[in-house]
Amino acid sequence: MDGDGDVDPGRDDLPLRANTNHILVRHYVLDLDIHLQTKIITGTVVLFLEPCQVAGDGNGAGEGAPTPPQPSQTDDSWEDESHRDFTLVLDCCDLTVSKVEELDVTSVSDMQGLLKEVKGEGSGVEPQPDSQSAVLIQRLISLPSTQWKKQHHLYFQCSHAPASEGGGPLIFHTDRWSLQVRKRGVRTLQEFPRALRVCYETKPEGGSVRWTKDQDNRSCVYTAGSPINNRALFPCQEPPVAMSTWQAQVRAPRECVVLLSGENHAQPTYLHHTGLSSWDYYVTMPMPASTFTLAVGCWRQATAQLSTAQLTLPVQGTRAGASHTHAGSLDLNPFTNMDHPVITSPQSTLVYSGLKDEKHSESDCSGLGDDNFTCCHADYPCPFTDPSAWSQEVVPHRMFAPPSLLQKAQVQILPLLPGCLAAAHATLGVHPFPRLDVLIVPAGFSSLGMASPHIIFLSQSVLCGEREGDGARDGVGGERDLSLCGSRLCHELSHSWFGLAIGARDWTEEWISEGFATYLEDIIWARAQQLSSEETEEQSKLKALLRWRRLSDELQNSEEQLQILRPNMESTGQVSESGSSLVKHALNPEKTFMQVHYLKGYFLLRFLASKVGQECFLHFFRLFVKKYHGQLILSQDFLQMLLETFPDMEGQGLNLEAIYADWLDRPGIPKWLCEGSAIWTQTRLVEEVKAEMCALFALTSLSLCFSLSIPLCPSLPPSLSLSLSPYLILSLPLAISLNFSLSPSLLSHPFLSPSLSLGR
Repeated sequence: MDGDGDVDPGRDDLPLRANTNHILVRHYVLDLDIHLQTKIITGTVVLFLEPCQVAGDGNGAGEGAPTPPQPSQTDDSWEDESHRDFTLVLDCCDLTVSKVEELDVTSVSDMQGLLKEVKGEGSGVEPQPDSQSAVLIQRLISLPSTQWKKQHHLYFQCSHAPASEGGGPLIFHTDRWSLQVRKRGVRTLQEFPRALRVCYETKPEGGSVRWTKDQDNRSCVYTAGSPINNRALFPCQEPPVAMSTWQAQVRAPRECVVLLSGENHAQPTYLHHTGLSSWDYYVTMPMPASTFTLAVGCWRQATAQLSTAQLTLPVQGTRAGASHTHAGSLDLNPFTNMDHPVITSPQSTLVYSGLKDEKHSESDCSGLGDDNFTCCHADYPCPFTDPSAWSQEVVPHRMFAPPSLLQKAQVQILPLLPGCLAAAHATLGVHPFPRLDVLIVPAGFSSLGMASPHIIFLSQSVLCGEREGDGARDGVGGERDLSLCGSRLCHELSHSWFGLAIGARDWTEEWISEGFATYLEDIIWARAQQLSSEETEEQSKLKALLRWRRLSDELQNSEEQLQILRPNMESTGQVSESGSSLVKHALNPEKTFMQVHYLKGYFLLRFLASKVGQECFLHFFRLFVKKYHGQLILSQDFLQMLLETFPDMEGQGLNLEAIYADWLDRPGIPKWLCEGSAIWTQTRLVEEVKAEMCALFALTSLSLCFSLSIPLCPSLPPSLSLSLSPYLILSLPLAISLNFSLSPSLLSHPFLSPSLSLGR
C-alpha cells in the first residue's frame, strides 16, 4: 500500500493519498463562485482538523506516507525542507491552489464562550495562549448534536476569521494527485494548525466536474462523481473513513438554480450589486467527501398539483399515460414554491396505504430480533432516534429539469415519487435523509442515474417517448412504458440505505452498494406498483433471466481480474501506516463498461435469500440497517451478521470462507448460478414472450421473403411485407437472448448476419 509500487497510477489504480490515520477533516466550509462562461469555480474551502491517536510520536508524515511529489509549484526549496516537519496530505487533482493559511479563530468573539466552557472543565489547567486555538477547535468539533445549529454558526464565523499573525502563509506543494501542507518548525501533528483556509480555483478539464450544455443549449455544470470523485472540486480527504460534515455557500448567475447535497431546501438570496444569487446548504450527518454533489444550471421545478387518480402507479396490464389530462399547471419560474417542497396530500396516501405495516403470512420472521436498538455511529441528529421519522413514509421531495423536459418529468417521474418512496420505506424502514431532489441531467450523462445524499441525478433516457399519431400534441402523452423510469428510480432510492447511510469502507467492494441496489430495485418497484405475490415472482424470474444472460456474456468477454467482487481479497480494507492506499482497477478504462458488481452481487443476494426465504431476508435487511446506519462496512460485516442471525445456514455448508471462495474472491460464475439459472426460463412470462416471438417470426419471415424476392406466398400483399420487415431486426436480439432456434437458411443470409452480431 505504500507509495505507488509497480502500478501505473495514471491508468489502473487510483491513489488515495490523504494521511487519514494521522489527522482527519471533521468539517468543511466551502465558499464558491460559479463562472459558467469560463468554466471555472473559484473560492475557498476551510478545513477543521482533528488529530488521530496514532502509534509512535506522530512526527513527520509517517512511514508509508505518499512519496513527496515532483515538482513543487510553490517553493523551490520544498525538497530541502526537513522531513521531520509534519505534513498534511489532501487528495487534490486539477486544481490551482494559490494560498493556504492558518486561521486565527481566537479573534472570533462568539468562540470565547467555548473557551470559558473549556476553562471550567477537566483538571482546571488553563490552556496556554498559543494553544487556545487548538482547544477552541477541539471544543467546537466536540459539541453534542443537540447543539448543531450553534456548531454550524461557529464554523461559519471561524471560516471568515483572519489569517493568524506572525506565522505567514503555510508552505504547500501539489502534484497530480495531492496537496501537501506544512508549517515550518511544526514537528508533531498535535502542534499542527486545526483550521486551514485553502484559496483555489478549478480547471475546465477537471475530472470531478462536468461543464456542458443542457437540452436547451444553456450552460450548466454538475459533479461527475467518479472515478476521482470530488478531488477536482475542492481539496479534501477522499478515503471513506474520513467522514465529515459540511456547509457551503455557492454564488451563481441569478437565472440559475443551485442544487447541492444538503439537508435544507435552500432559498436563493439575490445579490443586487452583482447580479448573482447566493445559496446556502448544510449537512449534519458525517459522510465521506466523495458523496458531496453539486449541480448548477437553468433548471426548473415541476410544481404539479396531482390528483389521487393521477398519482396512482401503473399496474400489470394497464397503460400509463393513456389519459392526456394535464397533471396540473406548469410553472416555469425556477423559484416557485422553493420554500414549499412537494409533499403528498392526504388524498395521495390512498396510493400506497397498502404498504404500511405490511404482513407476510408465508414466512415467520419473528425470531430475528426486536425493534430495540442503540445507534452505534458518531453523534449526529439521527432520524432513527426520531419517533416521527419512523412513520414518515414519504419525505419532502422536488423534481427539476431543463424547461424543454420539464413537462415530461412532471407527468412521468413526479407521480412515481410518492409511491416509490413509500415502498422503499416499507422495505427498509426509516428514510436516512430528510428530503430529496431529483434532477434530469444533461444529455451525455454516463449512466441512467446516480444517487447522492439528498439528490438523485437521472438520465433523460429514463423518460418515455411517444408514438406518432397517438394524439400526443403536448409531447408527453401517448403510449408510454414507465418500467425503466420506475425501476431506475427505485434503484437510486435504495442507495440512500446501501451506499450512503451505509457505505463501503473499501471502495473496491462496490457490490455492497450496487449489488444491494440492484437486488432491492425489483422488490421496491413491485411494491410501488402493488403487484400480487404471483406477479412479483414472475417479474423477478424474468429479470433474473435477463441479468443472467448479461452477466454470462460479460464474464465470457472480460479479463478475469475484473470479474472479482473483492479484488483485494484478504487485504480488503487495509491501508498504509499513514492511511494512504490505492483503489484497484479504479482507473482501468475497461472497468467503466463492467457491471459485474451489480449483477454478480445481485445474484449473491438472491442465493442467500434462497437459503432463508425472501421475507426473512428482507426483515434481516431492516435489522442490518438499524445496526450499521451511519457507518462504513466490509463484506464480512454483512455476511457475519447474516450467519449469526441464521445459524442453520452453517448446516448447509455456508460460512464466510465458502462464500468468499465461491462468490467474492474468484472470477467466473458461481456453481449455484450455473445450476439454478435454468429454472428462470420456465415461467409464464417467458413462455408468453416466446409465443409472441414465434408468431412475430412467422410473419417477419414472410415479410423478409418478399423483401428479398423469395417466393413463399404470392397472395401476401407487398404492403404487408414492407410494414413487417422492421420488426425482424428489432426482435432478433431478444430472440437470441432467449435461445430461439432460427432457420439455418434464414441465419445464413448476408442481410441478417450484421444484426445477429449486434444483438449479442
